[in-house]
Amino acid sequence: MSTTRRDLIRGLAAGGAVAAVGADAVASERPQPPADAVGMLYDATRCIGCRACVTACKKANNLPLELYDPPEDLSGETKNIIKVYEDENTRSYVKAQCMHCLDPACTRACMIGSLQKREHGIVTWDPSKCIGCRYCQVACPFQIPKFQWETNNPKIVKCEMCLHLIKGGGQPGCCEACPVGAVIYGPYQELLADARGRVERHPDRYWPQGSPKIYGESDGGGTQVLYLSAVPFSDLGLPDLGEEPAGHLAAAVQHGAYKWGIAPVALYGVLAAAVWRSHRSSGTGRD
Repeated sequence: MSTTRRDLIRGLAAGGAVAAVGADAVASERPQPPADAVGMLYDATRCIGCRACVTACKKANNLPLELYDPPEDLSGETKNIIKVYEDENTRSYVKAQCMHCLDPACTRACMIGSLQKREHGIVTWDPSKCIGCRYCQVACPFQIPKFQWETNNPKIVKCEMCLHLIKGGGQPGCCEACPVGAVIYGPYQELLADARGRVERHPDRYWPQGSPKIYGESDGGGTQVLYLSAVPFSDLGLPDLGEEPAGHLAAAVQHGAYKWGIAPVALYGVLAAAVWRSHRSSGTGRD
């Protein structure tokens, strides 16, 4: 067994031993954004549905462009999408991408740590650790992570807020491309202050009229992507999560497994071996 394999399995075993002890403590904590947290603010009242953000996202992330038919939903080739809501009297757009939750359910569900909150609180995916279990897809209340079913070497695809551009001093492709400033990027606390200022200045423009709400300020424990809208957020496909952190449910499920005596160490050992075999078959493994 290689050192990498041995260390991985040993680390998983240690994690299993302390998980039951730590689960209750973690579940009692309220998530807070990191000091260097960044985010996005999307104002649906400003969006014109041009989908410039969709094209820019694909270019920034080397994803295939659709020449004729624009994508209708997130997929293994689309990290960012504009959808439309329409009834007899109202038309509104909504931008869908990873919400970068303060306490993400996907990172709690990922047993190997492939999905984690890293620099600036951005949730990123590490292909070297992923075993393709797709638990992240089941756990995410926003149904964001997508799996590339069509390829021989599939990936989990989700918005990572163009972290590679941010590291170079830039901003997410979608925010840079928006011609009307419907989606903007910046430090999380500044965006939250901006959103609060908008609803204070225009209480009748945003929903619910008279006492507007900022979606993501506390929903699901808080998200680093914030929304303002003139129509109910449920009409835009955003779930009503209450203020309970999204990751608490995933943590509770894991704690239940330890509590009732399921042998996680053996399971994680098998998963770790699967990771090692996958890397070896792709030429990255070492004995």
